[in-house]
Amino acid sequence: MRDLLSISLKQASRLFWVLLILTLATIVGMQITGEPLKTEAAPGGIVSFELIGNLEGSQKIMESWQGPIMIWAGINMGLDFLFLSLYGVTIALGCLLVSHRLPAQYAFLKRLGIWMAWAVIVAAGLDVVENISLIYLLTGSSNATLPVLAKWCAIPKFNLVLLSILYILGALVPALRKK
Repeated sequence: MRDLLSISLKQASRLFWVLLILTLATIVGMQITGEPLKTEAAPGGIVSFELIGNLEGSQKIMESWQGPIMIWAGINMGLDFLFLSLYGVTIALGCLLVSHRLPAQYAFLKRLGIWMAWAVIVAAGLDVVENISLIYLLTGSSNATLPVLAKWCAIPKFNLVLLSILYILGALVPALRKK
């Protein structure tokens, strides 16, 4: 792991905690800026927009966001670019740190940690494509492919992030036993 990160495990652990705090702070910011986006057309706010999957539904959501609410949508999308950078690195680092702490008898889980670290980086990449698709919609595009693309980037993104977090939580038990 040291070769992979070019920093000590102690430094990597400290970095993880700093990144986790920044990630959680960004989540709070996104919750605040996302609250005005919860409308009848978008009960889940920005997540409704990400998962609607069709142009008609996207347009109904954007109509419900007219005026100052559209500014909140732009701010929220901007924060999401920061968030995807933070969660991608934070969760990937968490996977690698937990993987490294696993005893030798958990060889499969150790390898899985490396794969899960890469999976969450892929998720962040999918998030970029999703965000760009949504920004094009927010700025007036009527390309019917965009909401479909956003949806089919969002679904695997959510799943990969969830699986990576579950890996960290699940592998943490045998990793802590190592101590």
